[in-house]
Amino acid sequence: MPALHVRGRGLPDGELVEWWIVDGVLRAEQVADAETVFDGGWILPGLVDAHCHVGLGEHGEIPLDEAVAQAEREREVGALLLRDCGSPTDTRSLDDHHDLPRIIRAGRHLARPKRYSRGFAIELEDEWQLPEALAAQARAGDGWVKLVGDWIDRSVGDLAPLWSDDVLRAAIAAVHDEGARVTAHVFSEDALPGLIGAGIDCIEHGTGLTDDTIAMMVEHGTALVPTLINIENFPGFADAASKYPNYAAHMRDLYASCYPRVAAAREAGVPIYAGSDAGSTIVHGRIADEVEALTRIGMNPTDALGAACWDARRWLGRPVLDDGAPADLVCYTDDPRGSADILSNPDRVILRGRVY
Repeated sequence: MPALHVRGRGLPDGELVEWWIVDGVLRAEQVADAETVFDGGWILPGLVDAHCHVGLGEHGEIPLDEAVAQAEREREVGALLLRDCGSPTDTRSLDDHHDLPRIIRAGRHLARPKRYSRGFAIELEDEWQLPEALAAQARAGDGWVKLVGDWIDRSVGDLAPLWSDDVLRAAIAAVHDEGARVTAHVFSEDALPGLIGAGIDCIEHGTGLTDDTIAMMVEHGTALVPTLINIENFPGFADAASKYPNYAAHMRDLYASCYPRVAAAREAGVPIYAGSDAGSTIVHGRIADEVEALTRIGMNPTDALGAACWDARRWLGRPVLDDGAPADLVCYTDDPRGSADILSNPDRVILRGRVY
């Protein structure tokens, strides 16, 4: 593989950066006869989608060739690090595809019977199966596991928690003993105190945040991935659930208060990262739209981009642009903070030292 050379401005500071790429690795020292593949503009670490689902389709599991196409679409828009927040398809063989983004897998969703989308989750008959089931997912995964914190309970006709507080404390402790972190799907208000109090590491969606649970997240250091572009589907979910009027009204209320609640979390100091929730109702390749949505909760354009780039990488324990780091970067002629259209159309994508 020939040596490559790139030069431009970095973020968040805007200072000049210059890198040489040898055998898929960034080098700060000049390399003779390197081919310059980008000069001028902006150079960033590969973008991050911190909540997506490679290997998930409308009805659950999909063929591997479809999962490959999902990952290829993410690469096209510069999303080179993906936190896969639950997939019924075993996509570990994609790690052998050096032309595909790096994936951090949270394994399978864990839920109770008939308390999540059909075909998506491992369903546990007894809630006390959760600690060992989550620990098993942690041992098989990439440092994260995912549980379903709430979903519609048809017996009450509304969103309701799936797990008791004692079960959550035992389950999250079991995952932490394995050296992994836990996140949860949560739409409503009622499931949040038990999850946060049990020491969960991250909340997905979080539309039911209150002042009290925001304060709990700050106290516990809990992160939030709000998936704002997927929240746009809430009115449709409500319309489709006319036989559950309490649930439908609740979903509409959560939709109406989503942006103010997430904005309040940001103002309080809750760490927020960008995730599109691509894989079922959201098509892949939309992380730029999520970055743009984060500006509507009060994030400035630099911080919103950081939530899908350098800040997200550090949170996930992955390198940014450093000497000796993997050469995964995206290059833009125009400032990528300018619009979602610019951000989603990088001029160069370099993954493992190869130019796309």
